[in-house]
Amino acid sequence: MIAELTKKDLIIEQLNALTFHAENEHFKTLRQAARTALADLEFPTSKTEYWKYTRLGKVTNKTYTAQSAATVDPTPFLIPGLDAHILVLVNGRFKAELSSFSSQPGVTVLALQEAKTASRTAFTKHFNQYTVQQGEIFMELNNAYHTDGIYLEVEKGIVAEKPYHVLNITTGNQNIVQPRNLIVSAPDSQIKLIESFVTIEAQESFTNSIAEFYVAENASVEYNKIQSFGPDNYQIATEQVYQESNSRFTVNTATFNGTLMRNNLNVEVNGTYCETNLGGLYLGKGKDHIDNHTVIDHKQPHCNSNEVYKGVLDDESTGVFNGKVFVRQDAQITNAFQQNNNILLSDNATVNSKPELEIYADDVKCSHGSTTGQIDDEAIFYLQSRGISKRNAINLMINAFAKDALEKITIEALEEYINTKIEARFTK
Repeated sequence: MIAELTKKDLIIEQLNALTFHAENEHFKTLRQAARTALADLEFPTSKTEYWKYTRLGKVTNKTYTAQSAATVDPTPFLIPGLDAHILVLVNGRFKAELSSFSSQPGVTVLALQEAKTASRTAFTKHFNQYTVQQGEIFMELNNAYHTDGIYLEVEKGIVAEKPYHVLNITTGNQNIVQPRNLIVSAPDSQIKLIESFVTIEAQESFTNSIAEFYVAENASVEYNKIQSFGPDNYQIATEQVYQESNSRFTVNTATFNGTLMRNNLNVEVNGTYCETNLGGLYLGKGKDHIDNHTVIDHKQPHCNSNEVYKGVLDDESTGVFNGKVFVRQDAQITNAFQQNNNILLSDNATVNSKPELEIYADDVKCSHGSTTGQIDDEAIFYLQSRGISKRNAINLMINAFAKDALEKITIEALEEYINTKIEARFTK
């Protein structure tokens, strides 16, 4: 008990040294409430059910410093051929001079700290509303000590003309970074986003990120997340989503690298006739540990959710999938599908898969499943007999396996970029 508190106190001591922009009493009160909540929270252990497959010692045993934004070149991390607004964060702080975006009537783009002083009604209404009183220590750490991020608001009936690419760059050794985004999509609006997380000359740095999404009635949001960290870096990423009636929310998560990656994705479906799509692809190598925890909470009737996660694990890497779907008593005529499939390329790679359904309604159509296996040797032999090298044959098999995990991506340049990264991983 004492050791756990010591680890927490050391991290909080560094975070208390951060300098924040001026904030009004409302936002100061939110921060203070989170600091108060932290006093009663401990870092989870392997005995904590929600974290039983993920040991956090490599994250919590470090002594971090909260470092300022460095001078970097974001160009290598841009997506070729993508026509998008570019919003760059370095070490959790917005960098206007590295960003490139234009204005569109009905679309508000602000740095998070700027939004706090801009008196935007929608921002004040929704900020921090989906992450309070969750009893989760990493969420409260971000609630209390987030530095900066992006606020995107799409007004009623507006369709964002181009996607927005939020590029998070972490630099420095044993750096703790806490970016935060809020996306508000008003009734009948549409927006597409890409958020990527990368590192430059970073070692043993920890990114603890949060993104909140409010998807109003008949709105449509597509969110694509790419994680491509250097070795010996860690991330805990949380997305909190709230859907109103007739809305559509799609999230695609592609994880390529990271010594410890944890994705907490929570969707509250609190309207009728909603559609929710979750797609995930995770590629582990070395001693990577990639953990995806998802929750879809159906509270109203006549809704559909579709969840497909696929993992390819090599060397001594570990994959974790824990997907839970709740169908509440009022959520009649719900159609919920959940699937997790994994391929192990090494005898030392492991997967822990736990798809779950918790159903309290009686007029529903729900299914879930999980498979783990190896590449089909006969199929590989067949491709080799046609003059294809073994590694290229494996690449073809993996591409075919992974394709439907991210089939909901509608941004062509992003789809090509992800396919290129998959090919680069497995073609030798």
